[in-house]
Amino acid sequence: MDISVVIPLYNEAESLPELTAWIKRVMDDHRFSYEIILIDDGSTDGSWMIIEALKAKNPKVTAVKFRRNYGKSAALNVGFTVAQGDVVITMDADLQDSPDEIPELYRRITQEDFDLVSGWKQKRHDPPSKTVPTKLFNSVTRSMSGIHNLHDFNCGLKAYKKDVVKSIEVYGEMHRYIPVIAKWAGFTRIGEQVVLHYPRKYGKTKFGPGRFVKGFLDLLSIFFVGKFGKRPMHFFGAMGVLSFLAGFIIAIWLIVEKLISISNHTPYRNATDQPLFFFALIAIIIGTQLFLTGFIAELISRNGSERNSYQIEKVI
Repeated sequence: MDISVVIPLYNEAESLPELTAWIKRVMDDHRFSYEIILIDDGSTDGSWMIIEALKAKNPKVTAVKFRRNYGKSAALNVGFTVAQGDVVITMDADLQDSPDEIPELYRRITQEDFDLVSGWKQKRHDPPSKTVPTKLFNSVTRSMSGIHNLHDFNCGLKAYKKDVVKSIEVYGEMHRYIPVIAKWAGFTRIGEQVVLHYPRKYGKTKFGPGRFVKGFLDLLSIFFVGKFGKRPMHFFGAMGVLSFLAGFIIAIWLIVEKLISISNHTPYRNATDQPLFFFALIAIIIGTQLFLTGFIAELISRNGSERNSYQIEKVI
C-alpha cells in the first residue's frame, strides 16, 4: 500500500463526507493505493454514524472508535499502530488541511528520502490568541530540540516513513512535538513543506488555552525522557550526590571550625546554632532522596508496563 491517511477527529460529523471525498479524488487522480484511517476520539455528535455510512460506500475507509475522549495524541498513536502504508500522512478532520498536498508530501518521502516532512501553514487563518502563543512555542522548541528548519511543529499535516510511526510512541499532548520524538528515536532527516491553511468551515476549535500549559510540560517531558529515560540514575543520582556532598562538606567545615576554636581557647558557636548547619542538613536529606528517587526510577524503567492503553468500542 502506498499511503495511509490517519485522521483523528472529535465531533466533526459535518466535515467528514467532504474530506473523505476530497482524499479519494486526489488518490484516484494519482493512482495511489491507499487507506483512510478515521480515529473517532469519543465524538458525541453522530460522527460514528457518518463514518459507518462512509465505510459502506468506500472500502478504503477504516475506523476506530474510542469509548471516551482521550485526546489527539492517543488517536494518532492508535492510528499509527493500524497504518499499513509505506508513507503515513496525518491531517486534521476540520477541512483546514488540504488533501491536495498529499502527492508532494509522498514524493518528498519516497524520492527525497526524508524520514518526516512537516507542513508549515505560512499564512494562517487563526486569531492572534492562537497564533502568537504558537510562534512562542515553536521558537522555544526549535531552540531546545536543535531542529532549526521547522517553523510549525504542531501542524497537523505531516508525512512519515512507515518505520517512523512504528518506532515512536505518542501520548499526553506530545502530538505537538512528534518531530522531536522522531529525532530522539534516530530519525534525523526531517523536512518542511509550505502548505495551504483554510478557514474552518464547520464547527469550532476543540482546543482551549490550557493546551499551552500542557504542551510546555510535555516538551520538558520529551527532553527528560529522551536524555534520561533509559538511565534516570544519571540525572537523579548526579543531582543527589552533588547535593549530599555540598551538605556534608558544609557540616564538616562547621564542626572543624568549632574544634579549632576550642583548641585555641577562642569563643565559638555550636554548629546547631548556625543557619548554615540547617542548610547543610537539608542538602544532605534532599541529596539522599534524589539518589533514592534515581534508584527507584531505574528499577521502574527496567520493568515498565505499556503506557498506551485505551478502551476501544468499535473497529470497522
